[in-house]
Amino acid sequence: MEAQQIEQLITMVSVMDRDALKGRFFAFHGSFPVDFSEDFLDRLPVDRLRHILVALCIQNNRLPAAA
Repeated sequence: MEAQQIEQLITMVSVMDRDALKGRFFAFHGSFPVDFSEDFLDRLPVDRLRHILVALCIQNNRLPAAA
C-alpha cells in the first residue's frame, strides 16, 4: 500500500464504531483466515479492534470491504 492509501485506510477505520468494525471482520477475505468470535470482538476495546483491522488490511494490501 502507498502512503496515501494507508492514510485513507486509517481515516476510514478511525470513525467506525464497534458494529461497523465487527461487520468488516466478518466480511474480511484475505490471504489467511480470520476467525474471531463475536464474544471476543465484544470484549476488546474499540481502539484495539481498529488497530487489528488496519493491520489486517495493510498485511493483505487492501482496503476493508463493505460490511
